[in-house]
Amino acid sequence: MDFQIALLLGQDGVTNGAIYALLALALVLVFAVTRVIFIPQGEFVAYGALTLAMLQAGGVPATTWLLLALGAAVSVVDGAAALRAGQMRRLGGVLGWNLAYPLALAAALTALPLAMLPMALQVLLALAIVVPMGPMLYRLVYQPLAAAPVLILLIVSVAVHVAMVGLGLLFFGAEGQRTPPFSDARFEVGPMLVSGQTIWVIAASLALIVALYLFFERTLYGKALRATAMNRVGARLMGISPALAGKLTFFLAALIGALSGVLIAPITTIYYDTGFLIGLKGFVAAIIGGLASYPVAAVGALLVGLLEAFSSFWASAYKEVIVFTLIIPVLLWRSLTSRHVEEDQ
Repeated sequence: MDFQIALLLGQDGVTNGAIYALLALALVLVFAVTRVIFIPQGEFVAYGALTLAMLQAGGVPATTWLLLALGAAVSVVDGAAALRAGQMRRLGGVLGWNLAYPLALAAALTALPLAMLPMALQVLLALAIVVPMGPMLYRLVYQPLAAAPVLILLIVSVAVHVAMVGLGLLFFGAEGQRTPPFSDARFEVGPMLVSGQTIWVIAASLALIVALYLFFERTLYGKALRATAMNRVGARLMGISPALAGKLTFFLAALIGALSGVLIAPITTIYYDTGFLIGLKGFVAAIIGGLASYPVAAVGALLVGLLEAFSSFWASAYKEVIVFTLIIPVLLWRSLTSRHVEEDQ
């Protein structure tokens, strides 16, 4: 290996690490607020990328109908609860967000010349389809089990992951898809050639991390999520709704996942089940951060990305094994240095 090859591998590692950092951030956030180890995080990556690919091919994405089905189910559950409580104003909001929005979006997608739209609008439409699935999924699957032990929530996450992978095969087929790059530019940085898409990935990841930092530091909802992450019981006593915190957390996780898929679709072929491996690598980074520390998880994500890139050069057949083996010494070290406590109920 010469210096130029090392620079190329480092560039790939940093690019992949930026995506893993976003996914690790989402996993840490979801676990801190809801105690859910969100295994389906990777499916939002695949759904975001493949939904964009279907839009660019000129067809209405099948995920539109999944969004409509989830919205109808949430409308039935929350609408019945609002009727029993006599809250007609709440009923209007439930039907508007969960039923009217997917119907209007489906009608717009049917009428628009999707393949002719600018790429920025196609990306926004893909996010508009995939991201609302996050809070809907929380309402239907996780909110009824909010008080369950972590093990039960983990088993449910596995079931949701399997269901979403199966639906992904049904919606998108077994063939992989790749979207056009956001930019065809090339930049020479010393002996290294940097693509415009790589710059897009890193810049968008940094921008999203900064935006999330400002959200948690400056906004009321962000502070409410921080309070819930620090002390769920105390946050509930202060009037912060656990259901609202859970829905907002899953909204952010779905946004991070779908946006990550959109960013990496031009640089790697995405299959219906690709998100699982990507999500697992984000999970390794989150474990390095102890599912609690965002900065350590981000550093762990860069470590995972660089380890994957250099492993692909030295032992490409074992790169996944090498990356996932990293979790063993981390867990062993945390087991030996952490004080074991019973789970808070």
